[in-house]
Amino acid sequence: MSASQQTHLQLEDLTPELQELLGPRVERLGYLGEFFQRAGHQPEALALFYQWTEALKAALPFRLTEVVALTIAARAGNEYERIQHERLALKRGMTEDEVLAIEAGSAGDCPTLSEEEVAAAALAGALLEDNGHGAGPAVERLAALIGQDGTTGVMMMAARYIAHSALSNAWALTVPVASPFDRTAE
Repeated sequence: MSASQQTHLQLEDLTPELQELLGPRVERLGYLGEFFQRAGHQPEALALFYQWTEALKAALPFRLTEVVALTIAARAGNEYERIQHERLALKRGMTEDEVLAIEAGSAGDCPTLSEEEVAAAALAGALLEDNGHGAGPAVERLAALIGQDGTTGVMMMAARYIAHSALSNAWALTVPVASPFDRTAE
């Protein structure tokens, strides 16, 4: 079976536990994302993946999470995640210049991004670049700025977005909304 032939589950097709876990998200967004429609075929793993994500989001400042998400999504070609995080970052106060600089891999050239955010982008990119080989200097730089706990959270968040990107790209997921930077949609 090809990835395109896999059944897309709807909220009512998911286990009661997943319905309860994802219900508020579906209500807020107005749809069950295609990632969840596909990953719902492994309900226990999906629930743990969701809980892992939420635990890391609670452990890290919002802006660090978005820096990691946008860096990984842009570099991995995960349009599904990139567009969703562009919209979220802008909604929560990041500027267009910040989002575009992160996606372009030039966070260090954006004067409104903090040293910590630039270091987090560098670490996320280093983890993706060579599966973590050679990321030591980026780990040390971020740890000097935010400590080991925060650096571990950034690394785990990057691993989460790398996994999401691999699955999303294999499934050829498409997001049901346009990028806020897609000027052709206007």
